[in-house]
Amino acid sequence: MQSGRRSLGAVLLTLGLLTLALLIAAPTIGPAGETALAAAPARNAPNSAVPAGAADDTTPPTRPTGTRPCPVPGIPTSTGYASICWNPSTDDTGVAGYDLYRLGVDGFVLVATTTGTVGGFSGELNRLYTMYVVARDSAGNISPPSALITVSATVGMTPSASPSPPPGDRVPPSKPTGLNEPCPWDYRGVAFCWQPSSDNVAVTAYDVYRETATGYVKVGTTTHPSYQSSGESGLVIGERYTYVVVARDAAGNLSVPSDPLSALARGGLPSPTPSPLPPSCTVSYHATTWGSGLSAQITVRNVGTTAFDGWRLTIDYPTSAVRLVSGWSAGWTQTGSRLTATSENWNRVIPAGSTAQVGLVASHSGPAPTPVRFSLDGRDCGVG
Repeated sequence: MQSGRRSLGAVLLTLGLLTLALLIAAPTIGPAGETALAAAPARNAPNSAVPAGAADDTTPPTRPTGTRPCPVPGIPTSTGYASICWNPSTDDTGVAGYDLYRLGVDGFVLVATTTGTVGGFSGELNRLYTMYVVARDSAGNISPPSALITVSATVGMTPSASPSPPPGDRVPPSKPTGLNEPCPWDYRGVAFCWQPSSDNVAVTAYDVYRETATGYVKVGTTTHPSYQSSGESGLVIGERYTYVVVARDAAGNLSVPSDPLSALARGGLPSPTPSPLPPSCTVSYHATTWGSGLSAQITVRNVGTTAFDGWRLTIDYPTSAVRLVSGWSAGWTQTGSRLTATSENWNRVIPAGSTAQVGLVASHSGPAPTPVRFSLDGRDCGVG
């Protein structure tokens, strides 16, 4: 009997455990009504998951400083290796890595990524290479760029046979110097000039780079080496921007970048006021006055070279003391001290050299006023 009770208890226990397992694995309804499987957190999740709080991180790491030549020990090479070191950056959530950019004919390109503070790349032995480094964090924020540095590709710390230099022109132009601004002084934006570089063959162009929040971008190329100047528009007037200039020759050899120039975006000269167009109409005004009334005969002459077709004459009096009573040969209206006459269908066209006559009757207070301005289709008319 006791054995039967134990068997029954085991069965009930088994059924209870199965029910609990089914409840755990059963579909649950999310807050928005979606069906989802309740499950325990996955183990051994990939390391690529975004760290907690990274989505809210908008603070970039600090600028890498202290860039210096730094040959990597123990890299035997039959060509060359260009390498630099720098001081570590700091970040509120931690620096995830560093990106190294190298200057080429078309601008700066990414050539190496590292988690340390040493970086480099293979290159031509004894050739000069210009580069900079930026730090980044796990949220993708990028630091301001380090200062530009130019180093020679070496064979590292382990001696190896020196390769024969490749044929052709391998001599770069000299470093551009003497950057100064404003040049020209009336340019709207940033404008500056510099002293010419020299080359064993010839300088063929100068490339201009501006420092941005995360790197150096090419903003101009001067392909006439006899003109050592550059300008960039579309900038915030009153802000300062940092530039460097690189000379190059026909073989693609690049000079060491110039010393950086901090240049001010200026407003330039104001646009000249256009000369007023000569009047295309004249108006003669003859008024007869009595007491508080006046009657005016107005002749409009087209002194231009094209016809007025569907014209509108406006007459401005010095005060609003004039009140329109009636008019003829036009549709008349008044707004304040301005009276407007709009052409009728039968006199809508005033050919060049021809006239149109209109008239009005008005009342006034005080001395009879004289118009101060006549305009036809928005352009002032001469009086005569």
